[in-house]
Amino acid sequence: MESKANILIVDDKVSVLNSLEFFLSQHYEHIDTLKNPNQLESLLKRKNFDLLLLDMNFSAGVSTGNEGLYWMRKIKKIDPDIVIILITAYGDVELAVNAIKEGATDFVLKPWDNKKLLATIQTALKLKFSQDRLNHLEQQHHLITKEWNDTIGFYVGNTPKMKELEHTIQKVAKTDASVLILGENGTGKEVIAREIHKQSRRSKEVLIRVDVGSIPETLFESEMFGHVKGAFTDAKESRTGRFELASGSTLFLDEIGNLSLNLQSKLLTVLENRKIIKVGGNKEIPIDIRLISATNKNLPDMVSKKLFREDLFFRMNTISLEIPPLRERSEDIIHLAELFLKRFKARYNKTGIQLHQHATNQLKSYHWPGNIRELKHTIEKAVILAEKSEITPSELGLYDMDHSAEQVFPAISLEDGEKILIRQALKKTHGNITEAARELKIGRQTLYRKMERYGL
Repeated sequence: MESKANILIVDDKVSVLNSLEFFLSQHYEHIDTLKNPNQLESLLKRKNFDLLLLDMNFSAGVSTGNEGLYWMRKIKKIDPDIVIILITAYGDVELAVNAIKEGATDFVLKPWDNKKLLATIQTALKLKFSQDRLNHLEQQHHLITKEWNDTIGFYVGNTPKMKELEHTIQKVAKTDASVLILGENGTGKEVIAREIHKQSRRSKEVLIRVDVGSIPETLFESEMFGHVKGAFTDAKESRTGRFELASGSTLFLDEIGNLSLNLQSKLLTVLENRKIIKVGGNKEIPIDIRLISATNKNLPDMVSKKLFREDLFFRMNTISLEIPPLRERSEDIIHLAELFLKRFKARYNKTGIQLHQHATNQLKSYHWPGNIRELKHTIEKAVILAEKSEITPSELGLYDMDHSAEQVFPAISLEDGEKILIRQALKKTHGNITEAARELKIGRQTLYRKMERYGL
């Protein structure tokens, strides 16, 4: 990446410009030169540079270095992120050191040594690109956090059970206790996990989410614990695992009920020892995580059937939170629908749209096998399809399978039919992905992809 850096050399001596350009072009692809610093401002506004080699004196007979400082300050106003390396004579070293305090990255002495010059430039560029990557990650973190905070806000609900859940979240979040979140698919388990993290003392760090059900067993240790270079055939470089990434923060293990007994044992060992060893390594790495797990399965029942380790269940179940399905909290349906409507009206620039009363009635009477996730995608689709100021039942596109035998449906597409069948299977199996996939005679991963595609 450094070899593709854009470098600008500014010096009033043509011999210096030619010499530096000839040498640096052997190592970098993009070299520009400028003899007159008065053209700097217009050039910097036309083109982006990563690094600038700047002479400190331009006028004949002047050796104070003040010209270099003047131009450096102007450059920094135009592009605060540009790296500036000053070119200075021996007598200007003290001035150059002072210039570093004002924003220069380094300085080289005339006459320069090519090897030292190249090393100085390489180091400066590596630092710049590392800082750029760090800034990019910080911006991503900010955007992700903002997206979560700006979705519909944290809304639990108005039923007594949901109010009790909200109160428990507030108490639990302030601790480092392990939390197990239970509920059907689409009930908002991840939203609850993120809210617990947001209210915790670890909130300044990024929550690390892992869908353990989607990780192949053969890759579990590498994904979770990391590996060292050469640990196996495709390990061409070392990798940091999710546990290490989450150290100091919260680790959210989604679909924990899909973990095999063998992997449950490995997970338990880490949770007990609070240390990991990378695949192919021998060094113990301490970890400091707050664990939140979630599943749509009945773990106590799995424990009794020896399908889930009892010791692991108790280790991750200091506090248990159960989210009721949307059909059991009908008072919240319209409020959630309005929150989603507000969000998607703004996203798709359809600010005047409202829900027709018939659409509201259908929302309240529908069974919602896909829970809040299905409601969210239903409202988004309706906003996209709406051509008038009100969303009607036809734009909601809901078909209640409870009364399918009594209803005469209009012609629907194959995709809509598949979506209805998946909803029916999920309802029949109470949201159990494995059983629903078996019911539909497809693989679990295939069902995951189709649910994601249809917003279920």
